[in-house]
Amino acid sequence: MTAGEHSASPEGPAAPEATAPPESTGAAVPAEPRPAPPHLFDAVDSARSAAVEEAADELGRSAAVAAVGAHLGAVAEDDGSVTHSFAAELAGYRGWRWAVTVASAGAGEPVTVSESVLLPGSTALVAPDWVPWDQRVRPDDLKPGDLLPVPADDPRLVPGYLDSGDPAVDELVREAGLGRERVLSAEGRLAAAERWQAGDRGPAAEIARSAPASCGTCGFLVPLAGALRGAFGVCANGSSPADGQVVAAGFGCGAHSSVSDPSGSPVYVSALVYDDGVDLEPVGSH
Repeated sequence: MTAGEHSASPEGPAAPEATAPPESTGAAVPAEPRPAPPHLFDAVDSARSAAVEEAADELGRSAAVAAVGAHLGAVAEDDGSVTHSFAAELAGYRGWRWAVTVASAGAGEPVTVSESVLLPGSTALVAPDWVPWDQRVRPDDLKPGDLLPVPADDPRLVPGYLDSGDPAVDELVREAGLGRERVLSAEGRLAAAERWQAGDRGPAAEIARSAPASCGTCGFLVPLAGALRGAFGVCANGSSPADGQVVAAGFGCGAHSSVSDPSGSPVYVSALVYDDGVDLEPVGSH
């Protein structure tokens, strides 16, 4: 019998067959998460002390103790850290909580504080999402002397030496000798058209829905030049509430050029006004 060979007794159990290790797929097998050590869940006092220290930086020691309220619970972050929550007893912070994360290297190891922070809860009042200043500015925000800079990469504008896509604009630029550094781009025209169409001088306005006809057929409409000519114009009727403003072709008002009244009165009045709730005396009763 050579080295490495083994004899098996007929009466004894057969030796287990050797199996080849499974082929590696190249992907690491994730380890199952282990529960956090129990002593981290019991570290309420340590977490509360950390929250008080955090509050003391702003409120002072005595006020900080009262600002950290009841213990709301603890949640395991991973197998070595737990976050404790405490009610925030602060004026103006209803629904907020102190969150303190404690950690430990294992059972029997000391507890350390990783982080202490004041966080809003699901019912807390929080500030609205931040909106960049250029998206917050409204047309009526500008006052005399105010300046509103235009970004260098504003997609609404293109350099004046490029074709804007609007023949009327390009012709004007060439005639002016490239006098305008930048002109309206196709995206800029589309944005303006959508804004004007949906605005107070668009077809959906209340006054337009009750108008006898639209601005597109009004003699007081001065059409815009270029690609927007067919959809928009400027009202030139001094009696119209839209005088001097850009109006959509579908907009309208009661001062349409087709409105006429032979009596000369611009106001419609009822032909007969009477009160049908009053009993009239019979003729000849007096």
